[in-house]
Amino acid sequence: MDLNVLIIEDDSRYRHSLETLFNNTPGFRLDGSFGSAYPMLQELEHRHRAGPDPPWQLALVDIELPGMNGIEATRHLKKHLPAITVVMLTVFEEPAIILEAISAGADGYLLKKTSAPELLIQLKAITAGGSPLTPDVARTVLSLLRENAPKGIAGKFFNAASPTKLDLTEREHTVLQSLVKGLSYKQVATTLNISIDTVRTHIRAVYRKLQVHSVAEAVARAIREKLV
Repeated sequence: MDLNVLIIEDDSRYRHSLETLFNNTPGFRLDGSFGSAYPMLQELEHRHRAGPDPPWQLALVDIELPGMNGIEATRHLKKHLPAITVVMLTVFEEPAIILEAISAGADGYLLKKTSAPELLIQLKAITAGGSPLTPDVARTVLSLLRENAPKGIAGKFFNAASPTKLDLTEREHTVLQSLVKGLSYKQVATTLNISIDTVRTHIRAVYRKLQVHSVAEAVARAIREKLV
């Protein structure tokens, strides 16, 4: 089944390149493209009145948008479409912005310098239950947050439990390390020579012990609390 894709991007040239990519890639169906958040919200309201089916399953959202920024737009999308997968697609690599996007509900965070083939690889990982987080972003967060985590932002969604009480098994810890490196579920399975179903079992256990609900949140907490 094709994923219905929403794009919110104010750079017209980059937006058109994304439109061309998704219009010509099997497995994706472009179903909305906007230069700012407000027209998207109006379209969402119109479609809600027209019927109960969610219009979009995957949203690519820029952060720096005119009017309402992409982080606030993400909050609105998650409020009205809880099941939608929101991926930030941006030039910003600052840890505070990354964490704020995650706290707003973003399921993944990719940089615009990501090539089209790599972008598709990351997005296709969603269908296997993953959340795209490129290694560049993971390394940036890892190197900068260890010394200066923005606790005001992180406190909105991190539980205060001590990392020494999380009781991760050795294999769960290894899986968590793989997620921090930006590996997809399939890559984790290949690296550890286990099935994807086993990877999912370990990740569910990690989520439960870290009290998080997505790969992005698990990675952010692991980095902030130096679990890996």
